[in-house]
Amino acid sequence: MSTITVKDGTTIYYKDWGKGPVVTFSHGWPLSSDAWDGQMLFLAQHGFRVVAHDRRGHGRSSQPSDGNDMDGFADDLAAVIETLDLKDVTMVGHSTGGGEVTRYIGRHGTKRVSKIVLISAVPPGLVKSPTNPEGLPIEAVDQMRASLATDRAQFYRELAFPFYGANRPGAKVSQGILDQFFLWSMQSGLKSSYDTVTALSKTEFHNDLKKFDVPTLLIHGEDDQIVPINISSRRSAKLIKGAVELYYPGLPHGLTATHPDLINRDLLAFCQEGKRKVA
Repeated sequence: MSTITVKDGTTIYYKDWGKGPVVTFSHGWPLSSDAWDGQMLFLAQHGFRVVAHDRRGHGRSSQPSDGNDMDGFADDLAAVIETLDLKDVTMVGHSTGGGEVTRYIGRHGTKRVSKIVLISAVPPGLVKSPTNPEGLPIEAVDQMRASLATDRAQFYRELAFPFYGANRPGAKVSQGILDQFFLWSMQSGLKSSYDTVTALSKTEFHNDLKKFDVPTLLIHGEDDQIVPINISSRRSAKLIKGAVELYYPGLPHGLTATHPDLINRDLLAFCQEGKRKVA
């Protein structure tokens, strides 16, 4: 396998396909880089080099006890980028992966970055706080952690339905999509999954978003039941200078899997755009 070892000894798996301008992908919780295969294959076939890693504690990466927080995730992403010496990167992050990308910018800047795409992303903050009054109640996070600790397998099976909007009338979500969500989720270590939920409940990204100084695209489904658009992308757009917003009526959180043709089309168009100044 293609792996790197980061400074605390954690082994990070990555896949690296194609040749051309570089696009990196950061996956959502509690999945793996395989969740990006549809986008990676498409962009590789259209002249891009695509790189995605399994977050620590997920997929084929090792399962350390520590570092399962946004700073740790961002530093692991930086280690992949620096080890492979990637430059002029378009960074793409979905859900928690959007938080990882955002914290990367906050900690490491944009010297290796040319563009950013946040898809159904968690910033600027999920949980209600004095600076995030529209966030989710902490009781929702407590319930998630309790469900993980008690019966994570059943929790993941049930989570797949709102994740992909399969609980909506008339939804057409294949059994395969639901099954792969369960398989990828069960690859993640319980401690990492549990710690990640805790990290999401405590992390706010307002200051990170204000450091964005490259063209940024925000993609979100307006029927996102996991990361509601009104507490996430619509608020992030107000903090990112010159952000472009692209919202899809009726689409769910896992829109990269349910509507890959649509997402691939718009992602390719943004990646192919020439460099432009941030307004």
